[in-house]
Amino acid sequence: MSEQHLTLETRGGIATLALNRPEALNALSPAMTDALIDATQECERNPEIRCVVLRGAGRAFMAGGDVKGLHASLSADAEAHVRRMEMRVIRAHQLISQLRRMPKPVIAAVHGAVAGFGVGLSMAADVVVAREDAFFLVAYRHIGLTADAGVTHFLPRIVGERKALEMSLFGERCPAEEALRLGMVNWVVPTAGFDAFVRDKAAALAAGPSVALGHVKALIRGSLDRSWDEQSHREAEGIAAASRSHDHLEGVTAFVEKRAAVFVGR
Repeated sequence: MSEQHLTLETRGGIATLALNRPEALNALSPAMTDALIDATQECERNPEIRCVVLRGAGRAFMAGGDVKGLHASLSADAEAHVRRMEMRVIRAHQLISQLRRMPKPVIAAVHGAVAGFGVGLSMAADVVVAREDAFFLVAYRHIGLTADAGVTHFLPRIVGERKALEMSLFGERCPAEEALRLGMVNWVVPTAGFDAFVRDKAAALAAGPSVALGHVKALIRGSLDRSWDEQSHREAEGIAAASRSHDHLEGVTAFVEKRAAVFVGR
C-alpha cells in the first residue's frame, strides 16, 4: 500500500493497520498519510471488519513527522515548503477525523516512541494499549513547530490544560506508566504478553454488538461539545437505532435464555 509505508491485514473481523517505515521509526510520510486514509475508508466500508488495530513495525509506534523530508523541502524552496506543510497537515487531519468518526472501535497498540503526530494518532483511537517500553513525546518544540494531529484539542481534554501545556512547552518524555496515570492509555502491558493482550481486546470488540458500539463511540466522542439537553436527545436517538438491530434481539434473547450472546454485527 502506497510504497508499502502501511500494511493491512484482516482476520476474524479485525483489521490491523501497521505503520511500515521501521528504518525511519515509522515517521509520517505523505505516502503513509495517503495509505492510512485509504485503508481507514476501506475498513469503514467493509462490513466484515468490526474492529481496527493501529500499530507500528520495528522499534517504535511512530517517531512523528519525517524531519529529513522536511529539511530537504525547506532547503529547496522556503515558500513552497510552507505551502506544502499546510497542505500536509490538512490532509493528515482528514485521517484523524476519519478515525474518530468511524463507527467501529479503534485500538492503538503502541510501543517505543510515540512522538509528534504519533501522539495525536494514538488519541484518535478509542482505546490505547501501551507496551511497557512506550513513551509519549509532544516533540514539536524541538523543530520549532506547533502541534498538529489534534494534539492541542484532545490532549487538554485528556490530561488537563496544565499538563498539556507542560508536555507541549517542554517536550519531555512521558513514560507509559505516567501516561496511564494521566489517562492517555488504558493499559500498560509487559512486552512478553503485549501481542496476545492486543489480540484479546480486539477480538472482544470484534465479537461485540457493532451497531450499539458504533453509537456509543459517536455519543461519547461528541459529548464534550454538547449540552445535556442535546446529548439526551442524541442518547434517545442512539438507543432507538440500536434497538432495531439484530444484535439487540440476540442480546435480550440470550439473557432470557441464560446463555452467552452471539453477536453478528448488524
